[in-house]
Amino acid sequence: MKQQVLESYLVELPEQAMALLNPLRAEILGRLTEPASAAELAREINEIPQRVNYHLKALEKVGLVRRVGTRQVRNLVEVLYQAIARTYILSETLNWPKETVDRIKDQGSLSHLVTAAERIKRDALVLLEKSDQQEEIPSATLDALIRLGSSEQRSAFVQEYVQLVNRLVEKYQSADTGAASYQVVLALYPKPVQGGEEQ
Repeated sequence: MKQQVLESYLVELPEQAMALLNPLRAEILGRLTEPASAAELAREINEIPQRVNYHLKALEKVGLVRRVGTRQVRNLVEVLYQAIARTYILSETLNWPKETVDRIKDQGSLSHLVTAAERIKRDALVLLEKSDQQEEIPSATLDALIRLGSSEQRSAFVQEYVQLVNRLVEKYQSADTGAASYQVVLALYPKPVQGGEEQ
């Protein structure tokens, strides 16, 4: 049932790029590194199952998720979906002007940043409740500030950053499907200063 998920996928089709701009679809993709049904995803993200199902079909249509099996739940048969990759990179070869691609990259990244931040907040609140019940919750946080002199330097930093993390993931990824799962989120954005301006 479970299929191999790519560490990264180069998005070269405009319809796939457009699908990634939707924050809810980005959230769904982020949670589909393991097989799940529409009902299961809806519970996780506090959404209506019909809405999640609609977005799953849209993501499947453009090839970003695939059906990987079914399971019986009471009298219903649930379809299980899985994302094709953990991270998505917009290609420079998309048939759009470079300015449009850059704008979509920025908008898509910001939408995903908001969605990821909301997910982290929800997950942290659940884990805090477990921690209050004397359950040990292992976690780690890295918060760093870096000054990058140009857009080229920024792109090079992000590319090397992703490669290093992917190597770490591959090195420590357990083949045991029963092993504990940990969520890893990477983000890079301009540091806001007071008044909403970027630093």
